[in-house]
Amino acid sequence: MNWQELSSPEFGAIDRATPVVLPVAAVEQHGPHLPLATDRMIAEFFAEQLNARLGSSVLVLPTVAVGCSEHHMDFPGSLTLTHETFASVCEQYLTSAQRHGFRNFLVLNAHGGNRGVCQVLLEKFGAAYHECQIAVASWWRTVTEALAPLNESGPGGVGHACEFETSLLMHFAPKSVRMDAIGPRANDMPTYDWAEEDLLRPSRVSLYRSMKQISLNGAWGDPTKASAAKGKAIADIVCDALGGVVADLAKK
Repeated sequence: MNWQELSSPEFGAIDRATPVVLPVAAVEQHGPHLPLATDRMIAEFFAEQLNARLGSSVLVLPTVAVGCSEHHMDFPGSLTLTHETFASVCEQYLTSAQRHGFRNFLVLNAHGGNRGVCQVLLEKFGAAYHECQIAVASWWRTVTEALAPLNESGPGGVGHACEFETSLLMHFAPKSVRMDAIGPRANDMPTYDWAEEDLLRPSRVSLYRSMKQISLNGAWGDPTKASAAKGKAIADIVCDALGGVVADLAKK
């Protein structure tokens, strides 16, 4: 069910144990070949798939479309919120739902730059509302081991506007991908070995770098390895995992 598509009286019949999903994303550059809305599109795609699979067993809030993207602001078109503003907006979405009696929440994140703030949100909301369950899932982190065999580009090949994100859009929004603008990986900027990372391989030590310090064209990874078939495989793996999370939350 989509929260904003229901009428106010219809909420009276909804079981308050129904898990509420809050998609959070970003509007920022995604290299020369993907739209600024990529993260929002991915978050909403997964939310729509949960709706299609679970129907009345899940309730999806409107997406928080703009996230924490200060590290992308060197590239034209990127939008950003401060960490404080993003956290406040998300918290107020959740507390609004909590005031209506809902108690099981999943924050579904599609942007790496939101992860730190989402962890703070998790701890703050969870401590304030002991009667509630709150979970945070960044889609790629839920199934890292299952996604690894799909990674043809190797270490550093899946980061941003990469093999995986490009594959997902080729699967569910192919017209949005500028196929003629896809180029080889441009993120071989030098850094420390302990700071090397990508979606599947976290760094040993966190090091701040803007996207401009990682990639010359804003893409981090190798989109030449992307395909629609791979996008479908990624989507199926992630949706299965997210469906399991929602089902578990509903049991309490």
